[in-house]
Amino acid sequence: MASLTVLADRARLALGQRALTLATAESCTGGLLGHVLTEIAGISQQYLGGVISYSDRAKRELLGVPARLIEDHGAVSAQVCVAMADGARERFGSSLAVAITGIAGPDGGTNSKPVGLTYVAIVDDARRDVRRFAWHGDRAANKLASAQACLELLLERLEHA
Repeated sequence: MASLTVLADRARLALGQRALTLATAESCTGGLLGHVLTEIAGISQQYLGGVISYSDRAKRELLGVPARLIEDHGAVSAQVCVAMADGARERFGSSLAVAITGIAGPDGGTNSKPVGLTYVAIVDDARRDVRRFAWHGDRAANKLASAQACLELLLERLEHA
């Protein structure tokens, strides 16, 4: 978790230097990303909040993910991940939003969507980026890897923009 804290603190600094705010939408990580962010003193100036949308219903009702998108692509998909981030950004009024959706395991995987499949997305006014990952750890390791990948994507956007 120490490396996550270091990444979160770098994100706080980068957001602050650019006067940007952040919101999160999490599914398979169950609030882990929000927890890591709120471990950083002073981040309340940048981090506005997050939604844990573990169920499809929560994705629809709390983040505005269209039901048709979930039906057509599944909750664990690039399309739904981006829609989750869009919904969080809109609802919190943040400059940026990140989202995570995946199958942490040990159950829930299929041949086409195995355990460990995860998508992370970042959105702002200009761009929507999404990345696909296939983790091979246990549930806890997959959740940690997903949160780390999301922070790394955020830092890539902030530090290399």
